[in-house]
Amino acid sequence: MARPGAHSQRLTMLPPFLFDGPKDAPLTIALAHGAGAHMDSPFMNAFAEGLARQGFRMARFEFPYMRKRRETGAKRPPDRAPVLLDTWRDVIDELGAGTLVIGGKSMGGRIASMVADETGVRGLVCLGYPFHGSGKPMNPDRLAHLEHLKTRALFCQGTRDTLGSTEDVKDYTLSKSITLHWLEDGDHGFKPRKASGLSEAENWQHAIQAIAGFLKAL
Repeated sequence: MARPGAHSQRLTMLPPFLFDGPKDAPLTIALAHGAGAHMDSPFMNAFAEGLARQGFRMARFEFPYMRKRRETGAKRPPDRAPVLLDTWRDVIDELGAGTLVIGGKSMGGRIASMVADETGVRGLVCLGYPFHGSGKPMNPDRLAHLEHLKTRALFCQGTRDTLGSTEDVKDYTLSKSITLHWLEDGDHGFKPRKASGLSEAENWQHAIQAIAGFLKAL
């Protein structure tokens, strides 16, 4: 249940964590999964383990709907926004904002970006930010808060991401606190086409290196 002094009328219970990396690291990075895959998907494993090897403490968790999906095996749609937001707030309360960077894959990173300023975390890392739905125009609700974001942020994005490509994002007004790092020919999961001469693993590693540099600068 929500702890005393936490946000009133919390709708969630604190999720269990999956940790990687040294316990005494100067920064902890909490990563949330995207809408359709668990916290231990190949993508999430690669980023958590890769950043742990760089000396950071990594914490992963699942939103309530995903925990229920794991328990029952039945597919469930994402929780409504208040539940997702309160889950992130509970995670931040538990881990401590002062040495915490938050973010995640797609939806997980988007929800993190919505609580970053209010919670006072050290930084934000978004892995494939969903600026709009696939085949749909830019969604103002997913962009408005990014125009005034104060938290230092790194967005890693595939150049041909169908939820926000280089062509899409070049016309958006984003806060100067946001740095964009583009993964060449990457899709929403940073996977390039064979003709590019790159591999998915290479793009993941390029993103991990960019994130490590961003974190060390904090």
